[in-house]
Amino acid sequence: HALQVLLIFAKEDNQSDGFWWACDRAGYRCNIARTPESALECFLDKHQEIIVIDHRNSRYFDAENICRSIRATKPSEHTVILAVVPHTSADQEETSVLPLLNAGFDRQFMENSSITACYNELVQIEHGEVRSQFKLRACNAVFTALDHCQEAIEITSEDHVIQYVNPAFERMMGYHKGELIGKELTELPKSDKNRVDLLDTINTFIKKGKEWQGVYYARRKSGDSIQQHVKITPVIGQGGKIRHFVSLKRLHCTNENNKQVPYFFHVLIFIAFKSHSFKCKNRRKDSADIKSITSQSSDAPSLQTRRFSSMARIHSMTIEAPITKVINIINAAQENSPITVAEALDRVLEILRTTELYSPQLGTKDEDPHTSDLVGGLMTDGLRRLSGNEYVFSKNINLSHSHLSVPNTISDVPPCIAQLLDNEESWDFNIFELEAITNKRPLVYLGLKIFARFGVSEFLNCSEATLRAWLQVIEANYHSSNSYHNSTHAADVLHATAFFLGKERVKGSLDHLDEVAALIAATIHDVDHPGRTNSFLCNAGSELAVLYNDTAVLESHHTALAFQLTTKDSKCNIFKNIDRNHYRTLRQAIIDMVLATEMTKHFEHVNKFVNSINKPMASEETSSH
Repeated sequence: HALQVLLIFAKEDNQSDGFWWACDRAGYRCNIARTPESALECFLDKHQEIIVIDHRNSRYFDAENICRSIRATKPSEHTVILAVVPHTSADQEETSVLPLLNAGFDRQFMENSSITACYNELVQIEHGEVRSQFKLRACNAVFTALDHCQEAIEITSEDHVIQYVNPAFERMMGYHKGELIGKELTELPKSDKNRVDLLDTINTFIKKGKEWQGVYYARRKSGDSIQQHVKITPVIGQGGKIRHFVSLKRLHCTNENNKQVPYFFHVLIFIAFKSHSFKCKNRRKDSADIKSITSQSSDAPSLQTRRFSSMARIHSMTIEAPITKVINIINAAQENSPITVAEALDRVLEILRTTELYSPQLGTKDEDPHTSDLVGGLMTDGLRRLSGNEYVFSKNINLSHSHLSVPNTISDVPPCIAQLLDNEESWDFNIFELEAITNKRPLVYLGLKIFARFGVSEFLNCSEATLRAWLQVIEANYHSSNSYHNSTHAADVLHATAFFLGKERVKGSLDHLDEVAALIAATIHDVDHPGRTNSFLCNAGSELAVLYNDTAVLESHHTALAFQLTTKDSKCNIFKNIDRNHYRTLRQAIIDMVLATEMTKHFEHVNKFVNSINKPMASEETSSH
């Protein structure tokens, strides 16, 4: 908006006219007040950014009293007040500006009725003090946003003295900000669950001006240790030096049972499930996928009409699963609960939102690996449990997926994962953060989001439930024990593939089938990787090397196993509804892409690609000339 200026002059003269026309030239809106009362009234109504007060003659009013009365009001906090003072003769000593500053003035202007002089003064104020005041006003808005932010935020000085914490931080840590502000971080109690060298690692990063993020255990005021996902950003200030550190903290999502969950909430959940169990025992047998039913085409107009009316009735129905009702009850209970109870309920909700509520899980501590392997084998019907929720098929077993439950939709993912996935289209998307927040299952969640963005389900004519079941099967067959060739690597490659597919020049060269093939190939390209190279397998005379004649051993295995897993069970067969010719073309494209990841063919493929790009570009440039 246009800058507003208030001129306070008892009498009109050349000086007041000079400022009036200067405002006109600068495009400012200008008001004139003749008395102290009208001046204060006008300011409280308009909240001008600049006030010019005539300080040359005290016969009509006291300029300093007017300034003080304006400064006593709240809106004047962001206003610049200018005093017009008379010329001093050559033999007079120039007076000090301190009395003016003490009265509330920001600047003094030596009497000069030239419009250009007045214009220059006003423009300098706008580009200096007024713009600074605008930034201060914005700071108020920023702090309001921080106060309402759900992430816990802590701002410290360069010496790690706490300068600000928001209400979310107070709730998370159990402190009041008055107990924290002004204290050094070293004064606060630390959790003993962190690695010994973690603080040194963090300090090494942030002192170099680098951002650090990771998982950190903090100790609440009550003495409990809580696991947080922390992001610390150094802020460069005056002199190009680090002046502040901003820390964003949120509770680390986990599906592990937590001992702090109060007993009565276990009872609440137990009762809720028991009350619905007798109703729902055999419901799954009769359930059907509404999407697949309603997507069947029909040439009969009457049937089409009936279908539309049926769909209208379906959309008007309230369809709510028992688990949804339980979650809604807990959400309502959270609103008026103490902080400790609310946090415990967050963990309860994370557990309830998983798709494996009734699957037994082994403890994470490897106190007796032989016992764990034995019990794990008994629990998983011939599948060898490695870690978390991942499995690899043992030798000579029937490839069955009967253990898979019907999965939920992408809209049912935990909020912390959904929030992270909002940034998946960016090249800077942090795949390791997704790995941590999904308990080493990033491929299912990222796959669902990316496949939805590229319309893969629509192209394959399969339901989202089938697609999710397929992603679960594929991810289950990546080895989490591999430090590199695991499902996080697959998710990382899928993300990069989707990023390049989104580029305009790439989109212009590919059709929908190519995009779908590339995304599927990225997902499966290292499935069941044993953590050894082709050379190792060939030299060791492994079964896979013998099977594939020492040629593209792993790449052939990844592709063959992926199609084997996909077509073995209808629940995860994403290809079951597509035309045979489309399937053959799609299958061949996927095979070609995965086989092309063999490193011995790398330079050949890259050179062919570069040539295929350079030649058309050269011909385009020639034709344009």
